[in-house]
Amino acid sequence: MNLKRIRKLNSNDYTSGPVLYWMVRDQRAVDNWALYYAQHLAEKFQQPLIVIFALRKDLVTHHGTARMLDFMLNGLEEVESQLEKMRVPFTILLTDDEPNDAVEQYVGQHSVGAVVSDFSPLTEQIAWKKKLADSVSIPVFEVDTHNIVPCWIASSKQEFAAYTFRPKITKLLPKFLDELPALHELNVRDSKAFANIKMVDWKEIRSNIKVDESVRPVDWLTPGTTAGYTVMAHFLDHIKEYTEKRNDPNAHAVSNLSPYLHFGQISAQRVALNATQLHGKKTDSFLEELIVRRELSDNFCFYNQNYKTTESFPNWAKKTFEEHIADKREFLYSADQLEKANTHDELWNASQMEMMKTGKMHGYMRMYWVKKILEWTESPAKALEIAIYLNDKYELDGRDPNGYVGILWSIGGVHDRAWFDRNIFGKIRYMNANGAKKKFDVQKYISGNQ
Repeated sequence: MNLKRIRKLNSNDYTSGPVLYWMVRDQRAVDNWALYYAQHLAEKFQQPLIVIFALRKDLVTHHGTARMLDFMLNGLEEVESQLEKMRVPFTILLTDDEPNDAVEQYVGQHSVGAVVSDFSPLTEQIAWKKKLADSVSIPVFEVDTHNIVPCWIASSKQEFAAYTFRPKITKLLPKFLDELPALHELNVRDSKAFANIKMVDWKEIRSNIKVDESVRPVDWLTPGTTAGYTVMAHFLDHIKEYTEKRNDPNAHAVSNLSPYLHFGQISAQRVALNATQLHGKKTDSFLEELIVRRELSDNFCFYNQNYKTTESFPNWAKKTFEEHIADKREFLYSADQLEKANTHDELWNASQMEMMKTGKMHGYMRMYWVKKILEWTESPAKALEIAIYLNDKYELDGRDPNGYVGILWSIGGVHDRAWFDRNIFGKIRYMNANGAKKKFDVQKYISGNQ
C-alpha cells in the first residue's frame, strides 16, 4: 500500500486499544484502502478492528430523502454482511448531534486506541474529522480511498482547469493505480469490549430516521457493491456504445455508475483497473471522466470552501455577470415552478421530470438544465441556489463534489473559459435547444420523460 494515501490528522501516538474504522464516504467492505489500513493497524497491534457508521436521526433538516436513505442503507446492509465473514463487527450509531460527537463518545466508551477514516473534500465532513482529531487523545488517520491519486498529492492547490490538472494526475497514476488486495479474516485476540456487539437491526434503524418521504426510492437500480460491480461489468461489455453515443440521452449508453461511486459502494480504482485491462485505449474517453474530471472536482472542493456560492466563480465570470446584472429576462421562474417542471420549455421540463422520477439525469441534459436555470432566474446567485437544491434533493449522486462543480461549470464558468458575450450569460458558455437537436432526437427524449 502506498503510504502517501494516508494522512495523520493529529500528533497523538497509539498506546493501546482496538482500532476503529469510521466509515463515512466510502461505504464498502472491498477495494477500500482505508479499511485495509485499519486492518493493518489492528494486526500490527494485535487488537480487534471495529467498523462504525454514524448517522443523524433527523435528516430532513439536512435535505435527506427516502431515496437517498434507501440506497445508502441497502448498501450498508451488504457492508455488514461482508464484514461479518471477516470477523469484523459493524455497527451504526444514530445521533441527535453531529456524527463526530457520536464517534467521540464511542471512542471513550470502548477505549479505542486509534481511528481511521476515509477522505472527503466537503467542508462539513472535513470539520467532523478535525473536531474529532482535536478532541481525542488517540491518533486519527485519514485515507483517500475515493480517489485513485490522493487529493492532496494530485495537486497542492486549486487547479485552473482540466488541462492544468491532467498532466499532474497522469504522471502520478503509475504510482497509485495498483492492484487492490483482498480483505482477509482477522487473526487477532478477542476483546470483551466487543463481545456484546449484535447485528444491526435495520428495521429499527429505518424507523428512527426522519427523511423527506416525498422523494421516493427508485426501483431501476439495485444498491450495493455487488450490484455496482455487475453494472460496471455490463457497461464495460458495451464500452463502444459509450464512446459513440454518450451525448445521446436516448441511447442509454452511459455507465450508470455515479450513484455507486458517490456512496463509495464501488471503487473508482477497481473500475479503472478493469476498464484498462479489458479494453485498453478504447476506454480513454470514459477514464477522462472517471479519473481526471471526477478527481478535479475533489480538487476544487478541497481547496475552495466556497463551492456552494458565487464566490467560487473565477474573476472573469464575476466581471461578466456584473456587466450584465441589469439584463432583462424573457422568462422568470420561481424555485417552485422549476421544481414542478412548469416552464415553457418542453425539453427542460422533460429533464426535470427524468430527475424527479429516476434520480438521474443524462450528463448532457444536466448542463442544459443548469444553464436554463441561470437564464430564467433573477441572478447567478439565485440560479446556483436553486440548481444545488434540486440536484441534491432528487439526484442519487447529489451532495457530491462532481455535482457541485458541474453546476459551477454551467453557471459560473469554473474550469471553463470565456466565450462570446451575450445577454444574461455574458461570456459564460451558452446552450440552447437547437444545439440539443443536432445531437439527439429531442422529441423522443421529451416523450420518454413526460
